[in-house]
Amino acid sequence: MLPYSQRTRPTGPSSLDSLTWATAWGLVLLAGGLSVTGSARALDLDAGDYVAAPAGTTLGLLYLQGAERDRLYRAGHRQADSPGLDSEIGILRLVHYTDVAGYRVAPQLLVPFGRLDGNRGLDDASGLADPILAMPLWLINEPARRRYLGITPYLFLPLGEYDSDEPLNLGENRWKANLQVAYVDALSERLSLDLAADVMFYGRNNHYGSGRWTQRQKPSYQYQGFLRYQLTPTADLRAGLSWLDGGENSVDKLWLDDRQETGKWSLGFSWFFLPRTQVAATYGRDFAVENGFREEHRLNIRLMQMF
Repeated sequence: MLPYSQRTRPTGPSSLDSLTWATAWGLVLLAGGLSVTGSARALDLDAGDYVAAPAGTTLGLLYLQGAERDRLYRAGHRQADSPGLDSEIGILRLVHYTDVAGYRVAPQLLVPFGRLDGNRGLDDASGLADPILAMPLWLINEPARRRYLGITPYLFLPLGEYDSDEPLNLGENRWKANLQVAYVDALSERLSLDLAADVMFYGRNNHYGSGRWTQRQKPSYQYQGFLRYQLTPTADLRAGLSWLDGGENSVDKLWLDDRQETGKWSLGFSWFFLPRTQVAATYGRDFAVENGFREEHRLNIRLMQMF
C-alpha cells in the first residue's frame, strides 16, 4: 500500500470546497444522529443498554434526538463561512428478550426517521432513514453480580429515502454492518461501569451526488465508557465519554482526507416513573473534532415501555 501522503486525494479542479466537502459528510452525520443502543458515528450507546432483561420481556422504545452544528472543521481547523446543519431524529425500536441454547439474546428492529436542516446551500431533508436489524448475545449474564458481557451485530438496510441530486439525505443508499462488544460491571453497591467498543463497515454507494459517483469509506471505530450511579431503585445518574476514529471517505476514487477523530462527553439520568415505564434524557457535546461538523449541543430523550 502507498504511504498515506502518496494516496490519491482531491487536487486542482477536483478539489472540494467547504460546501462540497460538508455535503460529502451528510451521510456520515446521520449515523452520528442515530444514538440507538447508537452517530455515521458508529453506534452510540445509552448507559445500561447491555443490562439484560429477563427472558420473555418485550420493550417498545421511542428516541427523540436534537442536535445543533454550526462549526465545520478540516484537519482540526475551523472553516470560515462554513454551512451549518441541525437535525431532529426519531427512532422507533422494538426489542424482545429470549434464550437460545442457554444464552440470552434480544432480536430487535430500529426504524429511524426525522429531518435534517442545513443552511448556506445544504438545503434540508426529511423522511425515513435506513432501518436497522440487530441481535445482542450475552456471553456473561449475571444479574446478581450486575455483570454482563455482550456482543451485537447490526445490519443497516439501504431502504431509507435517498436522492443523489440532493445535498442531504436521510437514507445512505448503501449497506452498513457494525460489530459491537460491551462489558458492564458493578464497582460498588450503587456505582456501575459500562465499557464498549465497535467497528463499522461500509458498503459502496454507487449513486453518490449529482455525478452518480462511487462513494467508499474505510471502517470506523468507536470506544465508549459510562459511569452510572443508582440514586434510588428506580432512578440513576450517568456520565459518559466517547471517541470515534477512522472512516475516511473517497468519492470517485478521490480520497477526502477526512478521517474522523471526534471526542464527546454526555451527562444524563434515567427514571422509572411508572413500574414498567422509563424516561431517560442525556445532554452532550463534542469536545474535539478533527474533520466534519462539531456538535455544539445534543439532547437525547428516550421513552421505554416494558411488556
